[in-house]
Amino acid sequence: MRNIILIIILLFVVQGQAQELQSYIQEAESNSPEIQAFELRYNIAEEKVNEVNTLPNTEVSAGYFVSETETRTGAQMAKLSVKQMIPWFGTITARENYATSLAEAEFVEITIAKRKLALSVTQSYYRLYSIRARQRVLEENIALLDTYEKLALTSLEVGNASAVDVLRLQIRQNELVERKEVLGQDFLAEQSVFNNLLNRDENMEVEVFDALNLPSKDPMVSLQDLNVHPELLKYDELYESVEKAELVNEKESLPDLGFGLDYVAITERPNMDFNDNGKDILMPMVSVSIPIFNNRYKSITKQNKLRQQELTAQKKDRRNKLETVLLTAISNRESSRIAYSTQLDNLQQADDAEEILIKSYESGSIDFNDVLDVQELQLKFQINGIESVKNYYVQMAIINYLSNNN
Repeated sequence: MRNIILIIILLFVVQGQAQELQSYIQEAESNSPEIQAFELRYNIAEEKVNEVNTLPNTEVSAGYFVSETETRTGAQMAKLSVKQMIPWFGTITARENYATSLAEAEFVEITIAKRKLALSVTQSYYRLYSIRARQRVLEENIALLDTYEKLALTSLEVGNASAVDVLRLQIRQNELVERKEVLGQDFLAEQSVFNNLLNRDENMEVEVFDALNLPSKDPMVSLQDLNVHPELLKYDELYESVEKAELVNEKESLPDLGFGLDYVAITERPNMDFNDNGKDILMPMVSVSIPIFNNRYKSITKQNKLRQQELTAQKKDRRNKLETVLLTAISNRESSRIAYSTQLDNLQQADDAEEILIKSYESGSIDFNDVLDVQELQLKFQINGIESVKNYYVQMAIINYLSNNN
């Protein structure tokens, strides 16, 4: 029953720690100027849809006849014209679809930026954990050396140790204190990096995990997850936008229709009396703009095909690189697990050696050179174990970025 209670408590602690890290990631996403810039770019791209949903400018012209031209019903005095060109049927819809596809590509960029930010925040967080954990280990070892120093002083009084032994222990303590203080500066520097990622005061204190162990089983990862990764979906969206651009090009290569109206003001002919005397002229107009010289549109079509080939090659190249990063992260994760297991075994043996030394002291004899050697080994194995845990979770962050676990 006691073991079950401990397991339940541990699960709550792990869940709380995960929620704490997730809250940092959410804060970073909310405050990130980079993501805000991407969102604004997306809003601009969305507004482009409204921009293309328009007709060409309406042409209005007016003229005054300086030298009036006589007609049967009178002299032409002034002329007013209105003309509106209309693209071929479906051209505006094609432009809207093209603008929408560009907006969707910008939206994928937001997703990529959020994933990259989450990766950076997570990796920085685990670096902070590593620094803080190493500081605690150094504190424990400094306290252990303080205990050994007291033992050495006691042995010195009875002639079982020399003053050199005491000095060696004190020198070792000073070295560990120095390393701890250096780690304190490293923590402040990494804390600034972390706070800058969250776009907040760089001096704000960051709470990190007190203790972190490896899970008993690694999450399953499939290379097929890469097929739906945003960095690759971006190329699909761009490829589709080129298809939409080609539809726009095809529509624009068709004739444009124009509708207009001409109005001519006529003055009455003097000294004449007939029904249409001074009757103004009203003339509806229809025009067609035909792109006879269409080399431009043929060139755009060729450019679009080449652009699609370029995007296909870029996507394949990017997938290969992402696959390499993923496989490397999986390998490094496994290496970290192996290293962690090895450090635990080594630390257990070092602890056994320490216990033997303590028993030697109780029997009246102790070699303080052996004490320093064992203490140094203990510290080494503890530090290596912390680094193995950090490296494991840093690799997991990379794997989460590349898989659907994110």
